[in-house]
Amino acid sequence: MSQGIGIRAIIPHNRSVEIPFSRSERSTLGIEWELALVDPVTGVLVPAGHRVLEEVEAEHPELSARLSKELLLNTVEVSTGVHHRVDEAVAELRDIVQLVRSTAQTHRTRLLSSGTHPFASSRREPFTQSERYSRLIDRTQWWGRSMLIYGIHVHVGVPSAQAVFPIIQGVLRYLPQLLAVSASSPYWEGEDTGYASQRTMLFQQLPTAGLPYGFQTWTEFESFLHDQEAVGALESPTENRWDVRPAPHFGTVELRICDAVPTVREVAAIAALSQSLVDALYQRHLDGTLPEPLSPWQLRENKWRAARFGADAEVITSRDNAVTPLLTSLDRLVDELAATAERLGCLNELYDASNIAHSGASAARQRAFVGTDPTPERLSALVQKLSDELEASLDDSR
Repeated sequence: MSQGIGIRAIIPHNRSVEIPFSRSERSTLGIEWELALVDPVTGVLVPAGHRVLEEVEAEHPELSARLSKELLLNTVEVSTGVHHRVDEAVAELRDIVQLVRSTAQTHRTRLLSSGTHPFASSRREPFTQSERYSRLIDRTQWWGRSMLIYGIHVHVGVPSAQAVFPIIQGVLRYLPQLLAVSASSPYWEGEDTGYASQRTMLFQQLPTAGLPYGFQTWTEFESFLHDQEAVGALESPTENRWDVRPAPHFGTVELRICDAVPTVREVAAIAALSQSLVDALYQRHLDGTLPEPLSPWQLRENKWRAARFGADAEVITSRDNAVTPLLTSLDRLVDELAATAERLGCLNELYDASNIAHSGASAARQRAFVGTDPTPERLSALVQKLSDELEASLDDSR
């Protein structure tokens, strides 16, 4: 993964925008984790994210590149440097989050990691005053103000721009499996939505979010960005918020479908599944053996099924409409990726992805805790439970 060469965008007269791709070492890894700050007694969100990050950075200036302010003031984002192994990336992530946790405690707040906050009112949460975010809110209005959501993003290094979209088209087939492992947002503004991942349904309402288009070449992507800029749909490639997208300045494919999850173990499983999948697809691109892509409607239906039912979904697995239990398809995928994961050093974490989905991802655990009646008191207790899970996993040295 390349060390942050900036994007250079030039719009020439041939309806193309030049986006240099910073080629990375194959399958290097970086993780981004969005976390919320909550009151330790009531569980309500606390808009102290900027203050917490500024204090951590003041004490640890070497971490300035690892800490980011997000749309909402209640949010902090922590990211890793470039790693070859999942365990190394997760160890760095754990260390940084521990520092953020310690500083958050001085502000009488706790960290929460979940795809959504179970009962907060999204449009009452203050957001960061910046040109970028103000433009987002101004353009998207109600939907932009509803983005009270948190995710895990995994970057995987790719050596060639020409491999990026073949890999992305391959990844699309497996987004339901990634989503099922991470699904952690069944509650929204005090209600059980009936979805395992309400975050997925919310986020795709932004005009530049959702599933990517069926591009096969980098040139097609550059032409698309030119057209998007020409009509005012976006002002920077970073405003393109697909579920899986190129990150040209890092030289990576970035997988963004996953909800934020409550434990370090789940973060590691998502990272291992993502790294192994991209590496295997890159090899199949080199070998000319990439799987036949599903049709656009099948991809959209599969994404909805995973968001709605999580690990209990049945997904379409072939062009001729074969339907398979998601857990079965996940087990097959993990077995297919095992040799790749062993080479990359993340075999245990990869198999954990299957174990988590079978035993109950966070959405299932949350519903089991709350029961059939999501009262305010029960949802407040759920926030404390989720924070407890996070803190226990940070303290676990395994």
